Amino acid sequence: MNQSAKPGAARDEAEALPGRARAFSAPLLADVLLDSGEPALQHADAVQAILASIGADEATRAAAWLSLAAAQLSKPEEQLSKVFGRDNARLALESRKLMGVFTLARQGGAGSAADSSTRHREMLRRLLLALSEDLRVIPLRLASRLQSLRYFTLAGRGAPEDFVQTSLQIWAPLANRLGLWQIKWEIEDLAFRLDRPADYARIADWMHRRGAEHEALIAQAGARVREALAGQGIEAAVSGRRKHAYSIWRKMQGKSLELDQVMDLLALRIVVHTVDQCYAALGLVHELWSPLEAEYDDYIARPKANGYQSLHTVVRGPRELPLEIQIRTQAMHEHAEQGVAAHWAYKEAGAQGYKGVVAASSFDAKVALARQLLAWRGELAGEAGDGASPAQAAPAAGNPFDDRVYVLTPQARILELDSGSTAVDFAYAVHTDLGHRCRGARVDGALVPLNTPLRSGQTVEIVAAKQGGPSRDWLNPELGFLRSARARAKVRAWFNAQALEQTTAHGRAQVDKLLQREGRSGMSLHELASGLGLRSPEQLFERVGSENLPLRQVETFLRGGELAESGGEELELRSAKAQPGGVLVVGVDALLTQLAGCCKPAPPDAICGFVTRGRGVSVHRADCSNARNLRQRHPERVIPVTWGARDSGVYAVDLMVEAADRHGLLRDISEVFSKQKLNVIGVRTQSRGDTAHMLFTVELPGLEALSSALAQLREVRGVRLARRR
Repeated sequence: MNQSAKPGAARDEAEALPGRARAFSAPLLADVLLDSGEPALQHADAVQAILASIGADEATRAAAWLSLAAAQLSKPEEQLSKVFGRDNARLALESRKLMGVFTLARQGGAGSAADSSTRHREMLRRLLLALSEDLRVIPLRLASRLQSLRYFTLAGRGAPEDFVQTSLQIWAPLANRLGLWQIKWEIEDLAFRLDRPADYARIADWMHRRGAEHEALIAQAGARVREALAGQGIEAAVSGRRKHAYSIWRKMQGKSLELDQVMDLLALRIVVHTVDQCYAALGLVHELWSPLEAEYDDYIARPKANGYQSLHTVVRGPRELPLEIQIRTQAMHEHAEQGVAAHWAYKEAGAQGYKGVVAASSFDAKVALARQLLAWRGELAGEAGDGASPAQAAPAAGNPFDDRVYVLTPQARILELDSGSTAVDFAYAVHTDLGHRCRGARVDGALVPLNTPLRSGQTVEIVAAKQGGPSRDWLNPELGFLRSARARAKVRAWFNAQALEQTTAHGRAQVDKLLQREGRSGMSLHELASGLGLRSPEQLFERVGSENLPLRQVETFLRGGELAESGGEELELRSAKAQPGGVLVVGVDALLTQLAGCCKPAPPDAICGFVTRGRGVSVHRADCSNARNLRQRHPERVIPVTWGARDSGVYAVDLMVEAADRHGLLRDISEVFSKQKLNVIGVRTQSRGDTAHMLFTVELPGLEALSSALAQLREVRGVRLARRR
């Protein structure tokens, strides 16, 4: 075949695809009945016709047959790929997979409370979109649902209650969000007819008796408006409509109205170019017909919370019948109709009407993107040139929902997780305790490693120990166990709680032994804690266990002695030399002084001394809160002290660091101390949320080396605060 013949052949092949799909599927579906009782081949024929009516491409229409035929094949992917190509096979199989997961997930909302049921329905809609790697599967399933409703209606027998409710609560709103309004209103009316046949019959009969009259009145009103606007030089698009049965019933229920009280059975929409023209058109309409003042709303001056803008008025139109008129600019119209303003947000807000539902969320923006992708696919198919067939010109668009995954619990409850989440993230999303005890996971019935990323539509079951806690490996980002910051925070909190519990238990044991040794076992622990200036026995045990409160100080209190400073581990005794006037000079050769562990003074800090009983002079920084308390309680025991001549001695200093927690943080900080040649003799770290709080005790020859170390610490990535305690 020559090159010039190839493009035409490609088009012929694309156009023949639906016919080929039907010819292939017909023998397989000839004697097959669907769960509804409808013949499968008849169903597929009707679905294809619906898809053709909304401009679906040939591949989507072919999938109407192939998705049903796949169930009759032993190796559907292999066989369909061989005959129709890989892309067409995947589209058909994805449609079947979608319905299988949807059927399972739908059961998870049965019998739930009203709020939970509403949430579950919304998650079902999101699951449907997230599962659709090729967005064409959504209109395919919508067309299938519509055809099933038509079949139940024509068969004259009732449909399953769950089928009707999911049609109203899941599929119709989804069609609305995707801009498939023709499918949306027909699904609603047919489901309403099956759900409430008496109410439907009453409204339908009322509409039928007035149908021709209403159509004529809408046409008459539209002509008058066009003439009046043209007379003022206002270019406008004027369209009319009649409300559908389900919409009328919803309004009657929401506002407790009778049929003759529904004000917007007849309606006109006027779309102009500017805001000024909106108000000019409103004036002309009110000149033509008398307005009902209570039914006027200016959503241009006062937009709805979702950004919706339009002028709404109800007038006494032809024959004095109420006529609703909406007036808006083209930009307002596109905003309202394209999903981001979410006209559906208040349509779906419940029978009570609009409750300030905000639609401009990230998810709603993605729905708008999905709608654009569907339109884009149709445009590409229609504009396919000589070099490509429509099917080739419409490559599968990327899924705009791929930053989230929607997975199911064994009870078919849907959970929304970050993309890349694992079974451990899933377990913590279900319950914190389940996350702590997680030891394994089954995904769609098969055991998988805990760090396996989950995909939308999977069912996850956690294998949990009866007791125990998380693994420290879960906090290692390189191992990929956790994606969620919330789950990581829960794991850190567990380890922090365990460390605190161990410290407290150690402190309790020490205090108990001391009380037994001192013969004070019957002493109230609350009294002991209070006497030491602490809030509770638990705080006492924690302070003793972490060595922030020397056990010797507790012993002094039990023996009736005066307390020295509270807190801090005390360092080794340092020397002091007596000077005239009772002043002590702190050095390193004698055993008369000790540097207080609560404030860890170092040259050239301003210092003061406190004479203890039996332990020499305790030297504090002048600004130490413990020293201030001691001066107030025992001023007679305060003694002036000064630093002696500098020598080769070193002094312990506490440094506080606060930083964004991350892998490698402690290593980077340690490198700073190493470069500064500072010896770290103590480290305490604690994580709260995503923030690490660290306390380092380092040895310095004096404070001159401190400023350089702090400056370099502040340069470490993620460090927010670095200072001396």
